[in-house]
Parts: sequence; structure tokens; C-alpha cells
Amino acid sequence: MPVSLTLAVIFALTAIGFLSGLRRAWSIGQGSRRDLHSLPVYHGWWVALCTLLPAVILILMAVIIKYPLIDALVWADLPDSYTEGRNRAVTLSRIDAVAAGIETRQAVTAEEQAAADRMLGLHNLFDWIMGLAAIGLSLLLGVYANARIHKDFRARNSSERIFLGLLVACSVVAILTTIGIVFSLATEALLFFSVVTPQDFFFGLDWSPQNAIREDQNVAEGAFGFVPLFTGSLIIAGIAMLVAAPVGLLSAIYMVEFAHPNIRATAKPVIEILAGVPTVVYGFFAAVTVAPIIKTFGESMGLTVSSESALAAGMVMGIMIIPFVSSLSDDVISSVPYRLRDAALSLGATEGETILKVVLPAALPGLLSAMVLAISRALGETMIVVMAAGLAANLTANPLESVTTITVQITTVLTGDQPFDSPTTLSAFALGLALFLVTLVLNIIGLRVMEVYQERYD
Repeated sequence: MPVSLTLAVIFALTAIGFLSGLRRAWSIGQGSRRDLHSLPVYHGWWVALCTLLPAVILILMAVIIKYPLIDALVWADLPDSYTEGRNRAVTLSRIDAVAAGIETRQAVTAEEQAAADRMLGLHNLFDWIMGLAAIGLSLLLGVYANARIHKDFRARNSSERIFLGLLVACSVVAILTTIGIVFSLATEALLFFSVVTPQDFFFGLDWSPQNAIREDQNVAEGAFGFVPLFTGSLIIAGIAMLVAAPVGLLSAIYMVEFAHPNIRATAKPVIEILAGVPTVVYGFFAAVTVAPIIKTFGESMGLTVSSESALAAGMVMGIMIIPFVSSLSDDVISSVPYRLRDAALSLGATEGETILKVVLPAALPGLLSAMVLAISRALGETMIVVMAAGLAANLTANPLESVTTITVQITTVLTGDQPFDSPTTLSAFALGLALFLVTLVLNIIGLRVMEVYQERYD
């Protein structure tokens, strides 16, 4: 039984359960709500939740264990003469491709065809068992929940406890996802650090991972230096913030404090359209328009400007993150109580003095949060840097030269034919872990600054 069909049947049972619980509650109350502890709708939700949630949880658990279990059974049935000396993951992947009907370059052996047929049979059997078990559980718990309904049954309290459990489960999922991300990065990064020492990585001044795949090269000789990538990321993010922070903040101040409602209603959506433009379009704009202008202008002043420069990438990236700064700053400034403005104006302050000395200090924690979010967005950008700043890992503070960033190199080292366990590929996880730590430190600093300047206006 396909999972989609199983879910469709369960959702139908859920709807039936809701109507059944609602009808039973009305019948017990004899058409009146006065004799019932909870409203009839809560009894309907009680039956619906009992019908739906356990079955869905069972399906999710079954989907999680399905593929590892079937792979283990198929691998165990393969002859020892066939599995000897073969990679388990690669072999099972090939059998799965044969079962899916995907053409393979090599001829399919009898063992592989038999294993593919068995894999298909196990998948079908597992789907039917899972579907029937989920539907049976849904029916059983729906009948049980419906039978528990009586005039003193606290259906509202029971339903709210279930919803509270759902909220807690969603919070746990978010926390576990964060832990899983850190664990996956740290696990692979530790393999990389077993080859390249952390000192060579975090303090190395040379980044050339393509040189480390030669057999006669020692990969710990500074080929994986993190400093040039970190410097390039900071330069481009810094230029982007020099563009986005003043433009975004000043536009937000104008929209909130000075703009006519009709102008605000038109200009605010137009500014936010920039957030929906694909980054590859920004990359084209940077490479085709901004970079040549900067190169021509710089050379006219006697400067040496690279055709791919950090300045071009940073400026266009700043334009890209203007909506983040502007929209968040707009919301924060709008949330400052107007009675503070009125009090300042009544004491003789001008509009400019009111904004500088009352509104902005009151909105400072939120504005700092907007800036931290914008910086994190700039540090995570890839496409604009690839197209406008290049791939060269130059250790320089000159924004007119070509540089690269952490995210660009993560993309670069993960493409190619090198083995997954090679230092070149594993360096991507070390870079990802380093970028995670950088953004974590930025957020901690931002939270600390916000706590220091946080003020409450009752």
C-alpha cells in the first residue's frame, strides 16, 4: 500500500472521527452544551487527534527504519562469494538502481537481479504492513477516544495537552536539528583534523587544496590555510554592510518618520522586491556591469584593479541585503511607542533630535539584531562572490583585488572526482564548522550587546 494512500485513508478517518466525536458529544448533552464539561468541538478534536497523531508517528518511524532494514536484509541474503571484497554502500546503491530500472554501465549479474527483485518485494511487503498497521492503529484509537466521551470528560484539557505536546515536540525537533548539524560537521571535520592539524588550518596563510591530492605531497604543509578565506569573507561582508547598513537604516527612518502613507505603501514593497531577486541575477549584474565600471574608474585614476574584485562583489551584495536591513529596521522603529516621540517634541526637541536621541536609542537592540542577521546573510552568500570576486584565495586587504570566501571554497572542494574521504573533500566540513563558529560568535556578541543596551518602555 503506497504511503500516499495510507495517509489519505488516515486523514479520512480523522475527519470521520472529528464528526463522530462532535455528534456523540451533542447526543450526550441532548442538544445542549450546559451539561458538558467541554464544548462539543473539543470532543471532536479529541477524537480526531487520537485518530491522526499516533498513526502519523508510526508512519514516520517506519519510514526512518525502512531503508536500513531492507538494505540489511538484502545484504545478508547475498552470497559471500559476491559480497567478498565489495563496498557495501556501493553494492546496495547499484542493486537499488537495478530495482528502480535505471540503466547501468555494467551488465547486471544474476545475483544483482535476484537481489533487486528481493528488494522490490521487501519494499512492497513493508509498505503493506506499515499501511495496514497505521490504519488499524488509527481505527483502534479513534474508537477508544470516542468511547471515552461522557458529559464530565475534560476534552478541552486533553486536547490542549496534546497540542502542548506537539509544541514541545516541534521545539525538540528544532533543537535536535541544530545538534545534528553540529554533529555532522564535527564528525567529518575531526577526520580532516586527523590529517591537517588545527594549527595549520586556522593559522595557515595558503589555501590550495587542489595541490594536496598529489601522492607525493604532504597535505599538512599549509595547503589548507583558513586565514585567506576568512579575510576575504570579512572584506566582502564589510563592504556589503557599508552599503546596506546606512541605506537600509536611513530608508527605514524615512519610511516610518517622514514618508506619506501613500509613498510608504508604494516604496516599501518595491524595496522588498530586491529580496526576491535570485542571487545569480545579482551575480550577473556584478560581473557584467559593476565590475567593469569599477575597473575602468580605478584605472582612470592610475590604480590597479582586478577584473574580479572584492569591491564589486561587496557592493552588489550590499544592495542584495538592503531589504533585510530596511524591513527589519522599519519594524523595529515602528514598534517604538509614539508617546516617546510626543514627549520629546512637547519638550521642544526637533524631529531630528527626537529621532537621534529618543527613537534610535529605544530601537537600538532591534537594530543591532537586524545588522547581525544581515552580516550572517552576507557571510553565507556564494553566487555573487563566484561571479564577481573569483576563486583565488589571496591574502590581501586591498578590496580592488580578487579574493574568495569560505562558502565559495566549500562549493569548490565538494565538486570534482576526488574521493569523499580525501583531505580536499573533508576540508569542506572543516570550513563549514569554522563558518558556523564565526556566525555563532557574531550572534553571541550581538545578543550580549543587545542585553547591555536593552531598555524597557512600559
